[in-house]
Amino acid sequence: MATRTRSRSTNENSESGGGGRTSSGWSGGQAGVLAAAAVAGAAVGLAANYGRKMVVQSMTGDWQEMLEAEHDMVRALFDKLEATEDGQTWIRAHTLTKIKNALGKHALQEENVIYPALREANQAHDADALNGEHGYIKTYLYELDTMPKEGAAWLEKAREFRAMLDEHMRMEEEQVFPAFRAALSEEQSDRLTTAMQREGMKLA
Repeated sequence: MATRTRSRSTNENSESGGGGRTSSGWSGGQAGVLAAAAVAGAAVGLAANYGRKMVVQSMTGDWQEMLEAEHDMVRALFDKLEATEDGQTWIRAHTLTKIKNALGKHALQEENVIYPALREANQAHDADALNGEHGYIKTYLYELDTMPKEGAAWLEKAREFRAMLDEHMRMEEEQVFPAFRAALSEEQSDRLTTAMQREGMKLA
């Protein structure tokens, strides 16, 4: 804290005749500038966050390509997970959190946009089967999150989860999505892509 170097009378003169300066040396105008700067900084932060969401959601390609790209991202995270040693519990927990977040956004898009569209296209059987598997995915995530992360048992459960998830993604990529995409017009596919992007922004 700065020491006081002026006499009391000097300070009193400054306060009474210094154009409205307070004892701390800040004028009302200067305080207003600081307040405006703070508001502007907050606005910039909000704009940056919105911009980040837009970047996340502006990947090239249609809904099918975007979902398959997210599949590849999850596979890469599992590769990292399976490469961990038993004692690397922090890496396992951190990578599992990334997988959970990625699958949460992915499931939201599929359950709220893609699967309902499949049902409207008379593919309710596939939609219901895939949606049902999402329940097992959430169960695996819960079990891995609550299990002790050291030791071989945790990694074995993670590999079991990956095998189930790989089969789920393969069914989508090789059977359900190509057949559905082929039945859509470009306009219908574009609308689906836009709806899916909007849904994904909720968790971007």
